[in-house]
Amino acid sequence: MLILKYLLLTTGYGLLTLAAAIALNNLYKVVQYRRQLGKTEPANQPDETSVSTRAVDPEVPAKPQLHWTTAKWAVLGAWLPIILAGGIAVVPSGMGGIRVSQTSGTRPGTLYPGAHFITPLVDTIVLYDIRDQVLSTSSSSRNAAESLTGAKPETEKNRRPEIFTVQSKEGLNVGMAITVRYRLDARRLDYIHANLPQPVERELVPPVVASVFRELAPSYTVREVFATKREEIRQLATSRITSRLGADGIIVKEVMLRDIQLPEEYAKGLEDLLLKEQKDEGMSVETSMKEKQVRIAELEAEAEKVQQVKQAEGAAAVHVLQAKAESDAMQYTLPLKEKQIQQSRLEAEARKETTVKNAEAMAEAKVIDSKAEMERRGLLADAEAGRIRKIAAADGERMKSEAVLLRQNPLLINKIIAERLSDKLQVMMVPSDSKIFFNDVMKGGITPQVLDKNEADQESEADDDDSDNNQSSRTASQTNTQPAMPARRAEVRRR
Repeated sequence: MLILKYLLLTTGYGLLTLAAAIALNNLYKVVQYRRQLGKTEPANQPDETSVSTRAVDPEVPAKPQLHWTTAKWAVLGAWLPIILAGGIAVVPSGMGGIRVSQTSGTRPGTLYPGAHFITPLVDTIVLYDIRDQVLSTSSSSRNAAESLTGAKPETEKNRRPEIFTVQSKEGLNVGMAITVRYRLDARRLDYIHANLPQPVERELVPPVVASVFRELAPSYTVREVFATKREEIRQLATSRITSRLGADGIIVKEVMLRDIQLPEEYAKGLEDLLLKEQKDEGMSVETSMKEKQVRIAELEAEAEKVQQVKQAEGAAAVHVLQAKAESDAMQYTLPLKEKQIQQSRLEAEARKETTVKNAEAMAEAKVIDSKAEMERRGLLADAEAGRIRKIAAADGERMKSEAVLLRQNPLLINKIIAERLSDKLQVMMVPSDSKIFFNDVMKGGITPQVLDKNEADQESEADDDDSDNNQSSRTASQTNTQPAMPARRAEVRRR
């Protein structure tokens, strides 16, 4: 729809431009034609002669062709799209429109934001703001100045709030800072336009709000307006303003009582009175605190008295109960003592029998230990005898094998003697003749007895080192060394 409107406007204005261009072209041609005629005509020739001359002379310029008819029809045709475009009206966002006819007046119905068809040249659109609007007043000139501090210059929407005062029950002027938030009922814009004074936000809403508060204020004192019944006044004013403006198609959303400015004299007197009341309240509070402290002391004394009485009664009751308990316990004391004596006697007999049993068990254990020790020693002796027999048999077999080897190889005697004397000599030279070496050894005083004595000394030293060992180890060492000595002697003698 907007495209159609703009297209019609473009067409209309285009035709008007075309007509203007044609008209200017025609005027230009006429001016040029007159200039050419002025150059060709004689200066003093009469008009009739000039006319005849122009008709005969071929150099006279031809009369231009003018298109006045085209321009005329272009102008007439341009008004049609312009009029048709005027039949399409656009209502902006947040606004509501009313159609006002030149013949029938205000037409019913509201035009909401968007494009609408109207009767061209007959209907006009009147726009109203259907968004929320705010009416504000100030309680004093100082607050009004503060509300516009740093603001732009005063305009229709940015103007200084009106100072609003009411009279209380005492006849004192009280300043009120009021804010009313309202909006126009979009469904009743035709009624508002046809019946209410315009503009509504300046001619109707402020007087209604002021009259309501000025009707309510004389019923209350300054103290009630300022403190105790402030909310009540606001609620009554809200209900009355809503009912009055609602009948005229104005919806009231909220009425706020921002501030109340008291008269200066009354404010000073009220401040002094409040200070005195505070002092009075402070003294009353101190008095009540003293009374409460006295009452608390009385109650504590009574509580302590009652506590002492209760403690004495409790102690007496305890003594009585203890005496009764002792008298009742005497009936069971003697039987209990007898039972304790009998229990002690039985415990002594049990300890005696336990001691006897323990002694018998220890004696039997010692007997068993002694028998086990005898058996152990017998087994050790048998084992030692078997070991000696086995060693003797092994020595005999070894000696037989050595005798066989010596008979086969007599030079082994030197090796055997060297092995026996290796720990006694540092340097030993062995001759090739074993008989000569044996004679030299015998002549040098190395006899089998000397060798046996040295071995006995070594064994005695070993026995002294092992004196801290148990008897069984010493017995075994003796049994091991005694059979070995004759064998060594025999071996040495044999060699």
